[in-house]
Formats: sequence, C-alpha cells, structure tokens
Amino acid sequence: MRHALVASGLCILMLASGCGTTRTTSTARTATEQLLVSDAIDRAVGQVNFRALAGQSVFLADDALGTVVDKQYLSSSLRQHLLASGCILREKREDADFVVEARAGVVGTDSHDLLFGIPAMQVPQLGAFSGVAPAAIPEVAFAKRQEQRGLAKVAVFAYHRNTGMPVWQSGLAVSDSTAKNFWVLGAGPFQKGTIFNGTNFAGGELKGAIPFTGGPAEGEPEPVALGQEASFASPLLFAAVDDEEKAQQPGRAIPAPQMASEPAGANK
Repeated sequence: MRHALVASGLCILMLASGCGTTRTTSTARTATEQLLVSDAIDRAVGQVNFRALAGQSVFLADDALGTVVDKQYLSSSLRQHLLASGCILREKREDADFVVEARAGVVGTDSHDLLFGIPAMQVPQLGAFSGVAPAAIPEVAFAKRQEQRGLAKVAVFAYHRNTGMPVWQSGLAVSDSTAKNFWVLGAGPFQKGTIFNGTNFAGGELKGAIPFTGGPAEGEPEPVALGQEASFASPLLFAAVDDEEKAQQPGRAIPAPQMASEPAGANK
C-alpha cells in the first residue's frame, strides 16, 4: 500500500511539472557599438563653445550632416548644447538672426584584435584522408585583447542670416571612446574603457580595480588654423542694425568683421 502511494505521488509530480524557456533577441547594432558612437558624439559636442552666441536667436542647419551615423542623436545633442550655452533656438530659419551650420567628418567605429597564442585554423587532410573534411584546430590563447573605438569629428560655424557675413567658428572637435576586452589564460573578459564605470569582469564591476583614466596623449601637435576656435565679429554688431532699414538702403556700408583670434602659428 505504501509503495502504491509513493508511485502515485511521483506520477502526480511528473504530470504537474513543467518547463519554461526564455526568448532572447539581438539588435542589428550591438549595444556596445551604440554606446561607443554616442559617447564619442557627447565628448566631441562638449568641446564646442557656443558662448559667443549666448542670448542670440539661432537656427541649427544640420543638412550637411547628411546620412551620418546617428544623425538625430548628434543633431539633438547640438541643440541641447546650444540651449545650455544660453542661445535661443528657432524652428524656422527666417525667425532667427543667426544660422548655425554643423557638419561631421567622422562618426563611426573600428576595432583591433591582438592574440598571444595559436589562432584557429583548418588543417587539410592528405593521403588516404584527402576526401575527408579539413580538421579544425581551435584557438589556443594565452592572452587576448580586443579593442573597439568610437570616433567623432564635428565642426560648427555661424553666420548672420540676412547678410551672410561670418560670425564665429568652433574649430574641429575630435573625440573618441573606447571599449577594451582582455582574456588571460581563458579567464575574462576583463573590460575597461570610457563606456564602462571602472573595470568590469564578465559584465560585472570588478571591485578594487584601478579606474580607467582615458584622455588625449601628451605632446600632440596643435591643429592648423582651420581647427582653431575663432570669433569673426560680435553678434551685437548685427543685432544693433535694423534688417529692414538695411534692405531699404542697399548702399549702406556693412562693418567688416574683426578677427578676434589669430590662426595657430601666426606668432611662431
């Protein structure tokens, strides 16, 4: 009788038991790639100083961005930075006193891999085994490094909408972001870079690790004049002149812009 009850209980448990599955998907672009690109954009836009246009009504012309990667994020970041710098944004070009035009030379990622060990390879079969599929030798890595970089190169300039005269240019804002993965004797990945908070191990934060302090290398040469910030004329110079009055008096002289900074190397 006792055995019958145990058997009945086991049958009930087997019938009541079940299993569950979890469905996972991956986006077309990895989260790491998106973080690298957005972080590089944030750093590059943060280098632009819009204070020369503070208090002025501006229109952001982003047509030159074309089909650049994450154009909407870059355009929105520029708009936010304009507002944070004290500029007054206008949705229509004709409502603004100044036009701010943005362009991007680079927005993208690249990667570098380094392996200390034996890479994976296919060994062809010879002799009697010539018809057999090649044997695969797996990768044997004593140490391995994988580095991904996000790069962004942004430039902005402004001009007076009615006269087309130059007012200001930002110079070249170039920045990068990094994500580095390390494996040692099969253990890893150890992760660090600008998109991580300190050093991670297999996706989790590694306690007691020295935080990554990235930054530009010392001794880098200064950029050429095109890459220097320069103010051509104060926006107040144009704000003081009534646009309609100038249109009615085509012969009225327009003050020539004054360079507020000299190109790099002018005094060298």
